Amino acid sequence: MAHIQTKAIVLSRTNYGEADRIMNIITPDYGKMGVIARGVRREKSKLAGGIELLAISDLSIHQGKGSLSIVTSARLDTFFSHILRDYDRLQFAYYVLKDVSKASEVLPEPEFYEITKVTLSSLDNAAIPLDVVSLWYRLQMAILLGVGLNLATEARGEKLEIDKIYRFDVGEMALVEDPRGDITAAHIKFLRVATSNSPDIINKVGGIGGVIDRCLRIAFVAHE
Repeated sequence: MAHIQTKAIVLSRTNYGEADRIMNIITPDYGKMGVIARGVRREKSKLAGGIELLAISDLSIHQGKGSLSIVTSARLDTFFSHILRDYDRLQFAYYVLKDVSKASEVLPEPEFYEITKVTLSSLDNAAIPLDVVSLWYRLQMAILLGVGLNLATEARGEKLEIDKIYRFDVGEMALVEDPRGDITAAHIKFLRVATSNSPDIINKVGGIGGVIDRCLRIAFVAHE
């Protein structure tokens, strides 16, 4: 049996028995874990308030032989309270938690924690538009799941050029040269920035209003 200490974000939770709560959490070092917090729903529980949705918690966890580890102590590190003020941001946050929970079942990568943390932190910052957060999240998830966009060469393997027009080929998951397409050098440049930078940096890029809608549609397809 092992005792670990870790940062954690709650992906889902279910009340169990009179006062317990079963949770799926994502951690930076251990990936997704199933845990039980005994007595957490009691008003005077030492765990109460230390482990919540839309938050980062510092947890001490006792790993036994069963499928569920036991939370022995919990301290709230960061609560992303501003998300609760915006319905659309809140709904996207819930979508992210559900999506990460599902993806981490088949691909147990600790990197899911960092993506979830950055997404929630960005949603908590009202200065970063929801579209920017959504774009970043979908691009990062596509990369982690092995279906990231190829922004270096087009479908035939030729280098993308700034003076050519492209379209996005869903079957190839790549750009294809097409004079009638709607993807320009500006879209490609922005997608490259969005792929390799955090949402707050992406938001500082000038002139994104003319390209983000098309880029977001591409990101949706890549992350389906």
